[in-house]
Amino acid sequence: MKKYQLFICVILTFWASCAIKVQAQNGDQILDGIGETGLIARYVFDGDAKDWSRNNLHGKIQNSQARFVNDEQFGRVLSLPADSKAYVSIPGDGLIGEESLSISGWIYLRSAQKDQRFFDFGKNTNSHLFFAPTGTEKDEIQTEVATEIGVKYNTKAPPLETGKWNHVAVVINIPSKLISTYVNGVLVSETKNAALDLAKLFDYNSAEKNRLYIGKSLAEGNIYLNAKLHDFRIYRVPLTDKQITRIYNNALKEGQEEESGEEQTADLPKFATTTPQLYNQFLTSVSDVNVQTVVGSLPRLPSYLKGVYSNGIEGPEVRVIWPSPKDNSQVLKSGQYTVTGSVSGTDLKPKAIVTVKEAKETATPERKLEVFKLDQVVLNADHEGHQTKFIENRDKFLSTLATTDPDSFLYMFRNAFGQKQPKEAEPLGVWDTQETKLRGHATGHYLTAIAQAYASTGYDKTLQANFANKMEYMVNTLYQLAQLSGNPKEIGGKFVSDPTAVPPGPGKTTYDSDLSPEGIRTDYQNWGKGFISAYPPDQFIMLENGATYGGQKTQIWAPYYTLHKILAGLMDVYEVSGNEKALETAKGMGDWVYARMKKLPTETLISMWNRYIAGEFGGMNEAMARLYRITKDPHYLEVAQLFDNIKVFYGDANHTHGLAKNVDTFRGLHANQHIPQIMGALEMYRDSNTPDYYRIADNFWYKTVNDYMYSIGGVAGARNPANAECFISQPATIYENGFSSGGQNETCATYNMLKLTGDLFLYDQRAELMDYYERGLYNHILSSVAENSPANTYHVPLRPSSVKQFGNAHMTGFTCCNGTAIESNTKFQNSIYFKSVGNNALYVNLYVPSILKWTEKNIIVEQTTDFPNEDFTKLTIKGNGKFDLKVRVPHWATKGFFVKINGKSEKVKTQPGSYLTLNRKWKDGDVIELRMPFEFHLEPVMDQQNIASLFYGPILLAAQETEPLKDWRKVTLDVKDISKSISGDPKKLEFTIDGVSYKPFYESYGRHSVYLDVTLR
Repeated sequence: MKKYQLFICVILTFWASCAIKVQAQNGDQILDGIGETGLIARYVFDGDAKDWSRNNLHGKIQNSQARFVNDEQFGRVLSLPADSKAYVSIPGDGLIGEESLSISGWIYLRSAQKDQRFFDFGKNTNSHLFFAPTGTEKDEIQTEVATEIGVKYNTKAPPLETGKWNHVAVVINIPSKLISTYVNGVLVSETKNAALDLAKLFDYNSAEKNRLYIGKSLAEGNIYLNAKLHDFRIYRVPLTDKQITRIYNNALKEGQEEESGEEQTADLPKFATTTPQLYNQFLTSVSDVNVQTVVGSLPRLPSYLKGVYSNGIEGPEVRVIWPSPKDNSQVLKSGQYTVTGSVSGTDLKPKAIVTVKEAKETATPERKLEVFKLDQVVLNADHEGHQTKFIENRDKFLSTLATTDPDSFLYMFRNAFGQKQPKEAEPLGVWDTQETKLRGHATGHYLTAIAQAYASTGYDKTLQANFANKMEYMVNTLYQLAQLSGNPKEIGGKFVSDPTAVPPGPGKTTYDSDLSPEGIRTDYQNWGKGFISAYPPDQFIMLENGATYGGQKTQIWAPYYTLHKILAGLMDVYEVSGNEKALETAKGMGDWVYARMKKLPTETLISMWNRYIAGEFGGMNEAMARLYRITKDPHYLEVAQLFDNIKVFYGDANHTHGLAKNVDTFRGLHANQHIPQIMGALEMYRDSNTPDYYRIADNFWYKTVNDYMYSIGGVAGARNPANAECFISQPATIYENGFSSGGQNETCATYNMLKLTGDLFLYDQRAELMDYYERGLYNHILSSVAENSPANTYHVPLRPSSVKQFGNAHMTGFTCCNGTAIESNTKFQNSIYFKSVGNNALYVNLYVPSILKWTEKNIIVEQTTDFPNEDFTKLTIKGNGKFDLKVRVPHWATKGFFVKINGKSEKVKTQPGSYLTLNRKWKDGDVIELRMPFEFHLEPVMDQQNIASLFYGPILLAAQETEPLKDWRKVTLDVKDISKSISGDPKKLEFTIDGVSYKPFYESYGRHSVYLDVTLR
């Protein structure tokens, strides 16, 4: 026998793939420079088998002979003794829906006996992945992938040495067709051309049929593992050589390695500088531009400039990438300076000549528009009577919401207050489990969703009554619990009503975030008057004292984020139903927050709001400003301002620069931690009329959409920094720094971007705002829902041949995006129409079949269309009245925009990306017909323009793939008319290029490619 022998085996049985289920993503920290979105589970084994990630895939130690022992190298570790038959099992749904896989962990072998298993994952002995640290009795191969059709892949490597700690990593890279094994940070074996599909490894229909074992084989007659174990991790991404080396070295404290830019881009194709980049290969010149600004504020440089092309080609406006200063030092005095830009794939250097003037800041706009209430707009079928995608998705959510049990959403609130649970009540899963520090967040989303559902279901009184009952029950329970806070448990008992005097829990000398059944505090009489949450006050206090984000008892998870959801939900219920208890509960907690926050110094606030995840407060500034508007209590507006993220908004405590001065201060930051803060700034502008708040919101929106946006409308997906939930580290470098292997385009970030966009439009009626709204709504939000259920996406992967992963079909376990999904899909009608403050103008923003009841004007507008399956819509006026009808001329309507009124063509001048005003005294029965011919167009990545998405009108078309791809799908199109290369049925929005099918992204449920490698000829 050789001195060393190592054995890993993957056995796959090919079977029909089924619907994909996704687990809650993300770990509870960025580990070794690897983004947390890539982490499925982490078991440290330092006293239990709990999952340290926030996916709650907690393991179970089987057999009482397993022990936690002290170890000189790693402290507390798990010991699986010889002949104990001890092992660890992991929940069977942990690996469902993943494309690639990396498994790593530390193992200290005490025996060289063959057939031991470090881990064994799969359905059965014919379809599984295992690692045998000392080999098997049969052979000495390292890796074997076997299928029922006889395909095998073998590699060889030495076994692990006994009597010492070894770090093992196994990487299954599906697109690259590689199976790699690393020992102590070094690649020891690799299998190439391994045509695998992990969807064949696990049962997607019945998770309980999947068996994931650490220390035991799936086979009968086991030889159990005789070893110590530490820090076992499972990633959903194929780790690189350097990442694995870093994990190994960092554990041994041999130096923290930084991830290099070269490593960041190693997993995407690199293009030579001579690679043709769409129309830019024909570009001969780009015009310069003159821009003005005022002292202190950076200029807003145009993202697109006019270009001149050769060979008679009419190319699009040219995307220019400008330098992005981190402060405003260039504009601190009047004068003139020049900014030099670049154009991807060319040597052209267009210039912006900036004139800095001594002048007052530009005036900010007043709020000119108002929204219609949800019950004033009803979604309709299309003109042929077919349900639209909006109705399909809405009804999936409404029907499932109607079956939900409110006691599940109240479970952890009762648990926190030590109250008895109703009979048969079941807690939620995922981020609302017993020990999860974000528990209660889903309850806030739920309150908003059922309020919106109630307001939107006047067409079905039974359904509406269902939601009315749910709202009342939820609010009554939360109100009753809130009344307990800061009041004695019994007459004459001790209590603490002052929110600033909350003591540590009974028997404790300090605050902690222990929510375990044994450790959670339930002494609500000491929590201060008005407190309501699904966990005790400790996390709020710990945040003030410097706690960071993580899974330990000394760490926290975004307490104000959760509170924002709850407060917003309570106010939503109040505003649709008039439930005073909902308002009183919100006010009580608002008072609690005010009491604590008003005593905090500015330095503490800056620290809190810039602490990754821990200081994520959602839209607390928005909620408090809204509470002020409802109650007129100035304390709430005062505390809303304390949620200003001073560093992002103003640069520093002296308000030197920041977004208020058009400085990009959010690059590299967690996207959805900050987008709601910007929404809050705009809400503060509404209530305080402080101009800087508007500038913060407007500058943020412009920068985000122009420099950070992917084609579906999503705005986060960083590969650098190594966290897919972050904005890229440098603006306008999506190809260089985006397309994270951990996924990108967090769905709830787009949800919040749409809210921000709609709110900005109420102040400034720029068509580009609603153009973006249309993009995000159709190409991300509609695309985020599963085909046959309300299961929905967290991150939406956009790499070659990606697969969406949908979760929470039964609304029993919510991530952040599952939470916003139940809101998004119960309010589709909210931005189709807006009205002017004086009710003298109606804005038609979206072309969606619907009926508007404009009660203030005694007017009904019925919109009839099959958009986007046709380029035509009809507006029928019922009633009489004079008002401006303002219809959006989309930016993509470059082939014209045609208007008929009562069958007669109107001579109108229109510009794509604007609003057309139709002014007259409208009569009952007037019909307005609008036609906006669709055409194909490409939307390239700003810093690598040959990588582009294909659109037909507003609709993103995705290539329908049949297998994993490592590289982008290559497509060649005619430069003067790309439609010549495309055939298909516009009515069905189904097309073909070179034999490959293309469908709307919102109709793509299998493998797809959103971005293509396009050559123009």
